Amino acid sequence: MSQARPILHVISGLRTGGAETMLVALCGALQARGLPQHVVSLTPGGPNRAALERLGVPVHEVAPSGLIGPASSVLRLARLIRRLRPAMVQGWLYHGDLFAAAAHRLAGGRRATRLAWGLRNSDIDDARYGRLLAIGRLLSGWPDLVVANSEAGADFHRRRGYRPRRSAVIPNGIDASRFRPDPAARAALRAALGIMEDAIVAVHAARLDPMKDHATLLAAATRTPAIRILLVGSGTETLTLPANATALGRRDDLERIYAAGDIVVSASAFGEGFSNAVAEGMAAGLVPVATRVGDAQAILGSLGRLVPPRDPAALAAALASLAVLSEADRRGIGVLGRQRIEAQFSVERMAERFVEAWRGAGAEIKPLPPADPPTLQEETSPYPFP
Repeated sequence: MSQARPILHVISGLRTGGAETMLVALCGALQARGLPQHVVSLTPGGPNRAALERLGVPVHEVAPSGLIGPASSVLRLARLIRRLRPAMVQGWLYHGDLFAAAAHRLAGGRRATRLAWGLRNSDIDDARYGRLLAIGRLLSGWPDLVVANSEAGADFHRRRGYRPRRSAVIPNGIDASRFRPDPAARAALRAALGIMEDAIVAVHAARLDPMKDHATLLAAATRTPAIRILLVGSGTETLTLPANATALGRRDDLERIYAAGDIVVSASAFGEGFSNAVAEGMAAGLVPVATRVGDAQAILGSLGRLVPPRDPAALAAALASLAVLSEADRRGIGVLGRQRIEAQFSVERMAERFVEAWRGAGAEIKPLPPADPPTLQEETSPYPFP
């Protein structure tokens, strides 16, 4: 029996970030179920390159350099498409989408190899991305499929003039076997950071970027001195912090950080499509607080607190309202949150949705075989309902 034709992903880079994390998760799930994956990175290195290679996913670097760098990279990518003959070329982020589109055209064989774009944000900053949005709008009819990871992102791009021939919204997938309540990790990390066992801890996981709005988070922190705030993400170690906040910088053990918390918080002001941080924290049993940006409402459902963006007083009030709940009540909400993530936002369901969308766009891909059933446990969480 002939081997399945691969999927070729094109992304701007493999640094630590939400899109990169989802790319690794998707490739791992599809590779494990017999669908070969290849990844093209437009920049060298990055911590997620090693993560892909550990999964057995080949990574090809076609980093542009010099005056003819972009043209040379497109040519190399087109040659790779002709050699691999993938069933689908899937772009990720604006640069990945545009390079994938140009190389796909140059490679020929459009009927044999389909093209998809990936949109990962909602109301993005025009000052930084306006030119890419304009080019994307002009070329948005080229792909066979445009995938957004949030309804908010799909709506934003439609308002900006994107007119795809076919579109799909596929929420991100969360690895609930990695992000889960872990009492041992909770105790160890709190001890390492000098946090008392009964302290209320809120975790904010985001790189330092205007869209993540650390200023609003820190202003809220000053209004809630009884809550300990842990900031995780590249650049956070450079911030000036109130006494109740600790910045850990970039960490590769987010599952341990979440395990030490009680609340997961997102203070994003704009641009967020599907917040991985909120969903990961919920999978770990934390109670969510998020600004009403992107698809935050769809992730939280009726759980936790939603607040307006750029409103420190509202964010502080939401945090304080959860801090005064009993530990049993917070754990009960956490169990419901974890169940919600497992039921609606699993990695396996994300992978199945991608394959369904690619096949619907004409890609020659067989339906995925059933995923391996999860290992049965006595409880879905170390924290049962009170």
